Amino acid sequence: MATLSAAGETHSATQRAFRLPPLAAAGTLVALAAVALLSATTGAAGLAFGDVLAALVDRLPLVDVDSSLSARQEGILFQIRLPRLVLGMFVGGSLALAGAAYQGVFRNPLADPYLLGVSAGAGFGAVLALGFGLDVGWGPFDALPAAAFLGALVAVTASAAIARGAWQSPATLLLGGIAMAAFFSAAQTYAIGQLSETRTREVLSWLFGQLSTSGWRQVLILGPYVGICGTILVLHRRHLDVLRVGDDEARSLGLNPGRSRLVVIASASLLTAAAVSVSGLIAFVGLVVPHIVRLLVSHSYRVIVPLSALGGAAFLALVDTGARTLTAPAELPVGVITAFVGAPFFALVLWRNARKVTA
Repeated sequence: MATLSAAGETHSATQRAFRLPPLAAAGTLVALAAVALLSATTGAAGLAFGDVLAALVDRLPLVDVDSSLSARQEGILFQIRLPRLVLGMFVGGSLALAGAAYQGVFRNPLADPYLLGVSAGAGFGAVLALGFGLDVGWGPFDALPAAAFLGALVAVTASAAIARGAWQSPATLLLGGIAMAAFFSAAQTYAIGQLSETRTREVLSWLFGQLSTSGWRQVLILGPYVGICGTILVLHRRHLDVLRVGDDEARSLGLNPGRSRLVVIASASLLTAAAVSVSGLIAFVGLVVPHIVRLLVSHSYRVIVPLSALGGAAFLALVDTGARTLTAPAELPVGVITAFVGAPFFALVLWRNARKVTA
């Protein structure tokens, strides 16, 4: 009875104390809008802020605003920069949202699609699809996300199986993820070695984490997954808070822990796979962004999950802007920049956790 009472009090206190802070939500949305405008106006062909805003407003229904952009400049904005911007936001939001979900469901702050081997598994499935020319279809029915999802699901299942009872002993999960990442990376290397020279160049360019796109096709592929899986994860964010008190207490509060974990893991894996299938391997977004939200705003997943999605979108859009402008006219792979940022951040998190254990 005492345990039940304590669990009920914890749940009630969590409901009262951890709601989405309006200031944090507004600040994240403002940052996202600022990064979007910066990305749309920055590049080899500079576009004025006012002209870009006028052109965007002019596309709204029942609105007529004069824009001084030429036909060529409008083509650059609407056919090159905006598709890439939207794709970057979708990918960044997806990876950060999946990372927050994995951290909650495994009760491990180091869980991340990349470190769990999910990205590597999805990458292996996508490499096989690309190698066999299966990147065909329309929108969400493209074969590439399906192949990536199968690889991601195998990877996360194997990682959890290696670290049995990962939610009771979360430290072992990371080792299972590292093992799976190494295995699928080796499998990717072998598969690439069997491809033709032309296919090999295409696959390697994709693996480096490029967001370059020829139009809106990749956005149409990823969009439905973001909408459906993202909604499921946001609706299950309360479950992640309840799971923190343990399975017995969660059941006493009316939650089915096994079913909740299955839904969250499947949704996060499908979301990761869809993102990887259109962007390649982009590391550490799912680790860095949820941690920043946790440090600056709240430890509740009611807050971490939605703010991670928005923050991940802003983060990757900003990184992509730097990737295509820092060494212009050359372009840096987005995955290289996120690794430069994420690897030291991961080391810092490990160091802080080690200090807490030894303190």
